[in-house]
Amino acid sequence: MKYIMALDQGTTSSRCILFDHAGNICASVQKEFRQIFPQPGWVEHNAAEIWDTTLEVSRAAMDKLGVTAADIAAIGITNQRETSVIWDKATGEPIANAIVWQCRRTAPIIDKLVAEGYGDMIREKTGLVPDAYFSGSKIKWLLDNVPGARERAERGELLFGNVDSWLIWNLTGGRAHVSDYSNCSRTMLFDIDNLCWDEELCARLGVPMSMLPTPVPSSMVYGQVTAGLPGLETLEGIPVCGSAGDQAAALLGQACIVPGQAKNTYGTGCFTLMNTGSKSVRSVSGLVTSVAWSVNGKTTYALEGSVFNAGSSIQWLRDELGLIGTAHECDILAESVPDNGGVYLVSAFTGLGAPRWDMYARGAIVGLTRGSNKAHIARATLEGIAYQVKDLLDAMQVDAESPISVLRVDGGASVSSFLMQFQADMLRVPIDRPKLVETTAFGAAFLAGIASGVWESVDDIALLRQSDRIFKPEMDAEQAKQYHDNWLRAVGRAEKWSQE
Repeated sequence: MKYIMALDQGTTSSRCILFDHAGNICASVQKEFRQIFPQPGWVEHNAAEIWDTTLEVSRAAMDKLGVTAADIAAIGITNQRETSVIWDKATGEPIANAIVWQCRRTAPIIDKLVAEGYGDMIREKTGLVPDAYFSGSKIKWLLDNVPGARERAERGELLFGNVDSWLIWNLTGGRAHVSDYSNCSRTMLFDIDNLCWDEELCARLGVPMSMLPTPVPSSMVYGQVTAGLPGLETLEGIPVCGSAGDQAAALLGQACIVPGQAKNTYGTGCFTLMNTGSKSVRSVSGLVTSVAWSVNGKTTYALEGSVFNAGSSIQWLRDELGLIGTAHECDILAESVPDNGGVYLVSAFTGLGAPRWDMYARGAIVGLTRGSNKAHIARATLEGIAYQVKDLLDAMQVDAESPISVLRVDGGASVSSFLMQFQADMLRVPIDRPKLVETTAFGAAFLAGIASGVWESVDDIALLRQSDRIFKPEMDAEQAKQYHDNWLRAVGRAEKWSQE
């Protein structure tokens, strides 16, 4: 039996999952890596650590299943998207820590772009709103702030990539410097209709085009695994042939292959995507448009809204406040009280994403009384995730040609039945949780599988998806509205908090 290796490189961990041709998980290994916070609102990763943990989990997954290279048909990659890496073309060494998608340090660059009148052009060409979230301003910041970086980039000595490019470059021994269209479309430098880098935007942000990866489809052979990877020497020659940003991969992994189908991933952040087919729909309600995937000459687009802090807010309860020891304890605490006790938590630790796009919002807890306890805060944390997703879906309904009748869900926090039920109550539509919750990794595996002949087309994935549980609205509609109205009041307290 041949297996497909999916490298799922996320915001807090690197993971390797081996799938069989039926889409079953045969082995899975995950390893967390450091989150670096140099200043308030700044978030960094060590790109070398990302690569090292990727190698480590790949070795461990193969050992766990007891397979060799002869058993691996192909490798697919999915990744945290906007996180920006710049490295030396000759040595492969990063010039600085990667700037993570959550990082807010480049907000002044974005403010200047908007003040100069580039907002509409960015929206029209890239499908994005001007925001520090996306890669373009991160590249500019690194070139402007790392000594000698700009001069080296202009001499053609440096390369840029989101994490997909970084992994593919390393896997192929520097032979392939590419990025699939879904990742390119998250840079704020990419023309999503013509599927190419935009010269005007690159020039405005001072990004030499020589450092950018070649844009490529999501399913094709980018190159082969190089010789001599530590502990993975036997993988030499295995094709690296599938790639998509994590949320695009999850949309495919959820079999949302028909226009109008939508999913939400509850990961470090929350990401709601709707398939819009071959149309790159421009949002009028604060959402963004990206390439979902491009397979066999056909490009599929998606409307997307992003919540910057979802699972990370649960991590905050655990790591910074010490209120819980595990994520599951958050559920236990939330269910131990009959309601939130009037407590609302706005997890705008790194600003607010769609539909508000407030780079200067910060986190807030409101409604505390002397009777408030950690159970209320835990419940408010989970409820806060659901409220933000509702705000996204409300905006998406404005742009969509037809109403969303069901929301497919995945990601780590989707295992919380409390959260999923509350989400159904807020949205007033069923929530469909699949048996296979690792849909992001499976989307990457599926793209690699198409390129390597395991599957024939995107349509094949619909035959593999199975539902685990459907959550239907149970809360009284008027009560649900009251909860959300109070949430909107709470958000108002957090907006523009850090703006000088």
